[in-house]
Amino acid sequence: MTKSNLLRMDNVGIVVESLDGAISFFTELGLALEGRAIVEGEWAGRVTGLDNQRVEIAMMVTPDGHSRLEISRFLSPPVVADHRNAPVNALGYLRIMFAVENLDDTLDRLNKFGTQLVGEVVQYEESYRLCYIRGPEGLLIGLAEPLYK
Repeated sequence: MTKSNLLRMDNVGIVVESLDGAISFFTELGLALEGRAIVEGEWAGRVTGLDNQRVEIAMMVTPDGHSRLEISRFLSPPVVADHRNAPVNALGYLRIMFAVENLDDTLDRLNKFGTQLVGEVVQYEESYRLCYIRGPEGLLIGLAEPLYK
């Protein structure tokens, strides 16, 4: 077996129209704002292939400090595609899944953001209660409450 050079997964990135709205939603979910900045310049365009990009980003971190969510709002160039309302069997990135302590309380707190349950809350064996919701701007979010201790 060959040793991997992989160290960790640093973050998952999403693109939104309202950075403030997304920050508020993910803060209510339990993530903390780690930083906010404008990313632009020749170096950034070389990484993404978008040349003259100007992007406002916010980095959110989970309570354990191990996972990050990079939320981006493109100022230029304009957004060219919208996959937010794709069904769960669409090709490409599907959703972000978060483990929560109390699923019912979490759903109640996120209701003020207009979240919608995609299907229903279900229990998987004696392991999890879980569901999918549409969060800010229709983003697909998975929530799972571990039942084992």
